[in-house]
Amino acid sequence: MGVVAANGCELDRFWKSIVEGESAAGKVTRFDTSGSPTHIAAEIHGFDPEAYMERKMAKRLTLSHQYAVAASRLATRDAGVDFTQIDPDRCGVVEGTTCSSHETAIQTELGFQKRGYRGVSPHGLASGYSGAGCGEIACELGIRGHAVTVSSGSASGNDAIGYALSMIQHEEVDVMIAGGAEATLMGNIWGGLSMARVLTRQNEAPKQSMRPFDKSRDGLLLGEGAGFVAMEELAHALGRGARIYAEVLGHGRSCEAYHPVAPQPDGAGYYRAMEKGLRHAGLSVEEIDYINAHGTATEANDRVEALAIQRLFKEDSRRVAISSTKPVTGHLMGAAGALETVVTALAVHHQIMPLTLNFSESADGCDLDFLPGMSRPYPIRNAINLSSGFGGKNSCLILGRFPQVLCGSLSRF
Repeated sequence: MGVVAANGCELDRFWKSIVEGESAAGKVTRFDTSGSPTHIAAEIHGFDPEAYMERKMAKRLTLSHQYAVAASRLATRDAGVDFTQIDPDRCGVVEGTTCSSHETAIQTELGFQKRGYRGVSPHGLASGYSGAGCGEIACELGIRGHAVTVSSGSASGNDAIGYALSMIQHEEVDVMIAGGAEATLMGNIWGGLSMARVLTRQNEAPKQSMRPFDKSRDGLLLGEGAGFVAMEELAHALGRGARIYAEVLGHGRSCEAYHPVAPQPDGAGYYRAMEKGLRHAGLSVEEIDYINAHGTATEANDRVEALAIQRLFKEDSRRVAISSTKPVTGHLMGAAGALETVVTALAVHHQIMPLTLNFSESADGCDLDFLPGMSRPYPIRNAINLSSGFGGKNSCLILGRFPQVLCGSLSRF
């Protein structure tokens, strides 16, 4: 697994901040926010793209694509995968994103307005479409089998990993690099979210600003970065002695067809995605111990997500532990589900349920165990990662603890 996030670009540092509740929130420096009601975000500082790719490539790529290539490079390195030793038709990459083309689109439009067609770089055409990121990753890693982009709002990262799961299960590939990347700190995105009144306004206390499921919540903390994982067919992984963090057991999706941004009030969308994910995994609610929730700290999402969990888990809804880790990382939009899949896999691997930072008192309709105060050691068997995007696109991944005894002496741990 590989991450590029405001709270760390190394897995150990990233996980430590998640478990200890060290928020990456701070004042935005990328652009001037003085005229907007929100001045804080989880912004990445000190990122050096040349640590992950050649200078020529780094200069050509937009920030979102730099994050994508860096995180996928880190995931490949962590997995010990050498694509020169893999049948080129048995591997692939799938990226989830929503905004990766925005930076190029803005630059090329400004260039055209100033100088006409001569003000538009030919690179703008190649990097200004939504599918450019997966192509850049494929070029950098030498992946010649499949390259696909998934865009389903904030569910994109989850859906990218679910797509990779389907490819492996249908015996089309042995290894997939899957995840999401997003460089969200741009004026057009910031302005739209500000006008929609979904950004937290707790500017004086950035670290305590985002409060999912809490009575005092007032909106989300925007973040940026990328998360990618190397996924393998089991026999292929065992055959080369791979380290296995977790097993991807199932994926469920739903579309509410209800509203451009608001979730269905009865939670049916989340419910259907979780129900289908459990069915795909062959599990019951009694076998789920932890949920990494979408948890955006907005009134509509928190209430509806909690309602869906209560509806599906019934008497087990108070037993299952739930957390949102966005107060630490920020909300990465299309990359959120991928980054939180990494969190969920690490939770399963280390047998620790991460806390919900800044949670103190349940909001109305959110009377569940949101892991307040501190992270909790627990023998997690199976876990859910939930994501939801604009337009009612819901995505549920099911991860399980892999029985390490099967790895035997092949395991690196």
